[in-house]
Amino acid sequence: MAGLYDELLILLHGIWNRRWIALAVAWGICMLGWLGVALIPNSYQSKARVYVNTQSLLEDKMGITQVQSQQDLDRVRSTLASAENLEKVVRGTDLSQSVSGPRDIAAKITKLRENITVLAQADPSMIDISAISNDSSLSDGANARIAQQVVQKLIDIFQEENLSGDRNETKQSLAFLDQQIAARGKQLEAADQRRVEFAQRYVGLLPGAGSISQRMDAARMEVNTIDSQLVQAQSALSAMNGQLAGTPQTLPGVGASGGPSALSQAQSNLASMKARGWTDNHPDVIAARREVDALRKTGGSASGGGSTPNPAYLSIKSMQAERAATVQALQTRKAQLQSDLNAMMARQVDEPGIASEQEKLDRDYEVLKTQYDKLLADREEIRLRGEVKTETGSVQFRVIQPPSTPTAPTAPNRPLLLLGVLVLGIGAGVGVAFALGQLRGSFSTAARLEKALGLPVAGSISQLRSAAQVALEKQRLKWFAGASGGLAAVCLLLIAVEFVQRGMA
Repeated sequence: MAGLYDELLILLHGIWNRRWIALAVAWGICMLGWLGVALIPNSYQSKARVYVNTQSLLEDKMGITQVQSQQDLDRVRSTLASAENLEKVVRGTDLSQSVSGPRDIAAKITKLRENITVLAQADPSMIDISAISNDSSLSDGANARIAQQVVQKLIDIFQEENLSGDRNETKQSLAFLDQQIAARGKQLEAADQRRVEFAQRYVGLLPGAGSISQRMDAARMEVNTIDSQLVQAQSALSAMNGQLAGTPQTLPGVGASGGPSALSQAQSNLASMKARGWTDNHPDVIAARREVDALRKTGGSASGGGSTPNPAYLSIKSMQAERAATVQALQTRKAQLQSDLNAMMARQVDEPGIASEQEKLDRDYEVLKTQYDKLLADREEIRLRGEVKTETGSVQFRVIQPPSTPTAPTAPNRPLLLLGVLVLGIGAGVGVAFALGQLRGSFSTAARLEKALGLPVAGSISQLRSAAQVALEKQRLKWFAGASGGLAAVCLLLIAVEFVQRGMA
């Protein structure tokens, strides 16, 4: 431990012997360093915070989701530092006073892009906007004022892009859609006119709507339906005829014995047999017919009783006429449809392109009509969205923290740099003195000499100083203390000047 202490004293003694060299190096480095610090321009930063509300119940109802609103906000934030917007900043602030041409504007834009920061906070609706001004050709006050003006201009542009940009985009979209709708409307009218002309040429071929093939298919389906109805109507008519045949036209009168006439009874039996499906060759039917013929020859009844019209027969006769009319109407309708189908098929044989022409006309018309309807729907949706954003835009944007006017530079930290230069200069001076002490071939103590030579040293003689030398040494010590104190005083003076300049800015 004692050896280390001795070594330390030896090092300090060597540095002290070269203290003037160390002080000179410290002064030189400090003066150069302080000059470099003085040449560093002050940077003044202005900050602002804005709040943009991207959530709206009305917008959600209109299909404007929060994701879409956030995408719009990100788009505006990313384009805020575009060359066009930065040129607006240059022309709208005091930066325009030092602009003499397009080259100066381009230089200002490049520097602004490096000094402008737009950051989103954890809450995406909160956005921080900051700008730094460090033009060495301007005063501190001018730099501070320009930083505040740049942030304020960015807020104005942000608000304009966020609130007015959607309105302009909506107007442009609506104008484009109006042009497309007008063009599609003319094309739709022309296609409809071609359809009308085609219908006039081939009017009355088949009833209904649609293409010719569709109408023919519908007519065939209707013919099949009429066939089924005709079968049912004919069956009903046959049943009605059978029932009518089994019903007597008149009711038998009442004779002396109170019974029906023989002729009426025989006719009733014959009709009943036919109603059951017996043929004329059936023995019972042959016998019944002979009986009826015999009674007619004899006058019909031994009792000679009278007869009256049968109401049931008249009712069945009326129903029979109705069924016959239905059958006749169905047959007529079927014949008409079949005739139209035959005429259409004959026309297709003569002109095979009719069906394909009508299908093409209908297809073109439907395509144009679909596009036209979609354009109308899109225009209405964009118009409603634009109105929603316009009406609700006044509550979406709010400045939480207005642009601050900086009163102190954010960079560089000049007092800390001045102190750092002082410490660096002193350290450099001490280092130079130490290096010179190590390079010279002198020995500070007898022990070092003995160790270096490997021979015993008999003794050493201390330095003897006269009174004049002691006085001179004290004077030099005062000079050294004054020079060292002056170095520290200069550093403190520069720090004080820095704070005074900040207050003046």
